[in-house]
Amino acid sequence: MSVPQIIFDKNKKSIIIKNQLIKKINKYKFNNPNLTIVIGGDGFMLQTLKKNKNSKKFFYGINSGNYGFLMNKFSTKNIIKSLSKPNLIIISPLEMIVKNKLNQIKKSLAINEVSILRQSRQAATLSIKHGSKTIIKKLVSDGVLVSTPAGSTAYNLSVHGPILSLNSSKLSIAPISPFRPRRWKGKIVSDKLKIVINNLNPSKRPISAVADNLEVRNAKTILIRINNKIKFNLLYDKNRSLQKKIKIEQLRKETS
Repeated sequence: MSVPQIIFDKNKKSIIIKNQLIKKINKYKFNNPNLTIVIGGDGFMLQTLKKNKNSKKFFYGINSGNYGFLMNKFSTKNIIKSLSKPNLIIISPLEMIVKNKLNQIKKSLAINEVSILRQSRQAATLSIKHGSKTIIKKLVSDGVLVSTPAGSTAYNLSVHGPILSLNSSKLSIAPISPFRPRRWKGKIVSDKLKIVINNLNPSKRPISAVADNLEVRNAKTILIRINNKIKFNLLYDKNRSLQKKIKIEQLRKETS
């Protein structure tokens, strides 16, 4: 029997779920060699996907963390049914290409967002371009966030960025504590063109660029674009699909 691969975070709750899951898989003789079950929180899922970026497998997440937006809720009663007939969501990550103050080039993937953050007590001064169009000539702020639809309910929502539908083909550019222009709310842009963010004063006002949770310090220029060559196959319970979760968050934001 070709059972699914199980990857789990090393905490007590994840280990308990893993043991219960194995019993269910063995009892019902459930087999699917192309399925990887990931037990943990959102952060653990993001790490797992990036480590398996060249895999064609299907990933079903089970939440053992806090919020677990990218994950499914575990039910011993329904788990085999959920694994047998899930909803498929295919997403592509952002690719972040950073040139630092030593002119070194560093690349990383981001499934949720790329965060540009001030690195000192002074605010960052940034220019932002989308394709050949200048979005903003000079933004003075604590930073800026470029978010995918899948990540738009995470850090992006905390900085009052818009929630994007999964099939929108859009990215959100949201300022973090903007000082000048004070009322700039950011912009929703097409994901077909690259975004380029320049540090206008790298020696006096250093910034770091963070792809999900991987940081590059002393960034001078950050290029961000969708990498359509990489596809992540995510599986969700039919009654709690990722689209439905995003829709719930959109409605919650509209009524709050």
